[in-house]
Amino acid sequence: MEFALFLLFVAVVFAASAIKIVPQQNSWVIERLGRYHASLQPGLNIVVPFVDRVAYKHLLKEVPLDVQPQVCITKDNTQVQIDGVIFYQVTDPRLASYGTANFQLAIVQLAQTSLRSECGKRELDRLLEERNDINRAVIAALDEASPNWGVKVLRYEIKDITPPDAVLRSMQTQITAEREKRALVAQSEGKRQEEINLAEGAMTAAIRESEGQKQAAINNAQGQAQAIMLTATATAEAIRKVAAALSEPGGMEAVNLKVAEQYVAAFGNIAKQGNTLIIPGDLSNMGSLVASAMEIVKQKK
Repeated sequence: MEFALFLLFVAVVFAASAIKIVPQQNSWVIERLGRYHASLQPGLNIVVPFVDRVAYKHLLKEVPLDVQPQVCITKDNTQVQIDGVIFYQVTDPRLASYGTANFQLAIVQLAQTSLRSECGKRELDRLLEERNDINRAVIAALDEASPNWGVKVLRYEIKDITPPDAVLRSMQTQITAEREKRALVAQSEGKRQEEINLAEGAMTAAIRESEGQKQAAINNAQGQAQAIMLTATATAEAIRKVAAALSEPGGMEAVNLKVAEQYVAAFGNIAKQGNTLIIPGDLSNMGSLVASAMEIVKQKK
């Protein structure tokens, strides 16, 4: 009875040792008597107990790997501290197990070496501007070596670039000066635009004023021309009426009478000026004129 229980226990242990359940997105490397035998796929797998053993377990998912900060020297002899992150994935469990003693350490060391090399090719300003170019250069170096390690480097990203404190202060001073410069330029542009706007406004006002004066002069000239035309028209009409009146019977005598009356009135006004009596030089003409006028008056009566 005891022997049967012992055999049952040995069978259970044997079965448990023979059955291997590999999780999804994992791969286990099996060694048989110290040599590589197979890579177990996810799911239920059967191995030989006490002969086969699980030597390595690899995760097939994309894995992030931090790259510790390191000091790099730029082309202009500036020391900067840079850290990053690597994303890799195991593609060949066998090479990942036997291609290198520690593929994660190998990836980190090669990434740091490539990063120092790329930083030495650039000045600090370019280093800050060309992060993407540096990332691509590091990935290219890792892609060249990582296939022998059974891994694929998917991405490399620089997380932070930290210059020395003295450089940071000088950069801050430069940034402040640049901002002040832009503020002064903006202020001068605003002043310039203001002066331009004032000048354009004054020019527009002067043009409008001159246009107004021009239009007023035109209107005055047109008014004067119309007044002259109206006066000339009235004078011409009066002359036509006078001419028509002269052609009628007795028109000439009326004109002579009117002239005589005006002559007498004018002579009377002249005689009244001062204490001097003015007498015409040719009284006979005056008499004849008055006589003609009186004759015309009698005829009219």
